[in-house]
Amino acid sequence: MRIILIEDEIRLADSLRAFLERERFVVDHVDRLETAREAGLIGKFDLVLLDRTLPDGEGLSLVPLFRKTNPGIHVIVLSARGEVADRIAGLDGGADDYLIKPFSLDEMLARIRAVKRRPAEMAGEEIRAGSLVFDLMHEEVEIRGERIDLPRRELRVLAALLERRGRAVLRESLEQAVFGFDDIVQSNTLDSHISRLRRRLNDRRAGIEIHAIRGVGYLLREAS
Repeated sequence: MRIILIEDEIRLADSLRAFLERERFVVDHVDRLETAREAGLIGKFDLVLLDRTLPDGEGLSLVPLFRKTNPGIHVIVLSARGEVADRIAGLDGGADDYLIKPFSLDEMLARIRAVKRRPAEMAGEEIRAGSLVFDLMHEEVEIRGERIDLPRRELRVLAALLERRGRAVLRESLEQAVFGFDDIVQSNTLDSHISRLRRRLNDRRAGIEIHAIRGVGYLLREAS
């Protein structure tokens, strides 16, 4: 799951980002409406963690943009504005949930898990290819019934390729799925992750192949 965190309290944002990255999420952080709009137009996200009171306006104004550019995205408001009227405004404004500051990090994580379980997310929660099963909801991989622990970025590469298996996936799309805006990405960083992932899958006879397409990106298909 890729998350965009829209929060202007830098100390809180740093704490949330560190916690979420330990939980294997990809997290991008912005602190203004303007930069959030730019991110919403170019980035692909699964979840928005949204502060309502931003220096340049009301955070809820961003919800229609993210809904349009990222179909199926979830929105959780993080706000110190906890009156009943505020919560109603947040939910009526398009949020899936409303979390009042200060809050427990574990509670935030539980609420993220809860929105992932919503009915709209239930269809197609497993992808099967070769001997491999990818559980999208829990982000777990099994090969012939044995769970395989993959590093976070290799897991994100695998998910992106599996979701479009049999079709070429652009390098840019893979990099968006794997890296945050602030990550320093060398020209061969993605290739290194894919090389290690390919080796792990081959060693476990997963029955799938990852092919490089010169000048385009990568393609995953079942082994013949």
